[in-house]
This record gives sequence, structure tokens and C-alpha cells, in this order.
Amino acid sequence: MTHKSFSRLAIIVAGGFFSFILWIIYLANTGGHSVFFDLIKYVPYGDKVGHMLLFGLLTYVVNLALLSRHFCIGRLPLYYGAVLVSIFVLSEEISQGFIPSRTLDIIDLVADAVGIILFSYLSGLTQRYLDNHRHQTRLS
Repeated sequence: MTHKSFSRLAIIVAGGFFSFILWIIYLANTGGHSVFFDLIKYVPYGDKVGHMLLFGLLTYVVNLALLSRHFCIGRLPLYYGAVLVSIFVLSEEISQGFIPSRTLDIIDLVADAVGIILFSYLSGLTQRYLDNHRHQTRLS
């Protein structure tokens, strides 16, 4: 699979996953029901784990879709995908303070941040692997 086709696939996956998250947010905002809401009730700290995984995985696929483009603050790389997801997460979490059926929770925001940071690191490792593999394939 070429670098461009991998990026296109990641864009499709990111778009689908983002749509899924929007659907979950819609259900939560309107008091709707989902099997996912039932599932997290049975997992210890399920809501926090869910936040970490949802936004972490979104960060992962968006970073890969953007080919892990980043800028640096000192030696710290900040991925554009992680920045975009962070802005979305912050906006969504703050909006919960204005929706009667939702609760603005700083711990949810911390779980989101942990997921974004962890999966940014994993996407960086994945991108390095893909770049090395592509380079080695080109040399063969």
C-alpha cells in the first residue's frame, strides 16, 4: 500500500469514526439510549476509559490521515491532528455546561487529554515504522 493510499484510507476511517463520535454525542445530549452507554456502566471507570479510547483513537487516525504532520515547541512535537481533536474535545466538553442533560466534568477532560497524548505517541511510532518500511521497500 502506498503512502498516499494509506493516508486516504486513514482519512476515510477518521471521517467514519468522527461521525460515530458525533452520533454518540448526539445521543448523550438528547438523553438517547445506546448499547455503548449500557456497556460502560459495567466497566470500572467505564466513562473515563471510554473518553480516553474514543478521543485517543480519533487522534490516532487523524494524525495518520495527516501523515503525522506536526510543529515543535522546543523539542516537543505537536501533531496537527492532536491539536484539531483537542480543540473539538475542549469545545464539546465546555458545551456540556450548557446542556441540562449533560455534566461538565474536568475528569472527563483529563481522560480525553490522556487519550490524546498516549495515542499521539503511538501514531508517531506508527508513522516512523511506515516511513522506515517505505524507505526500505524503495531501496529493495
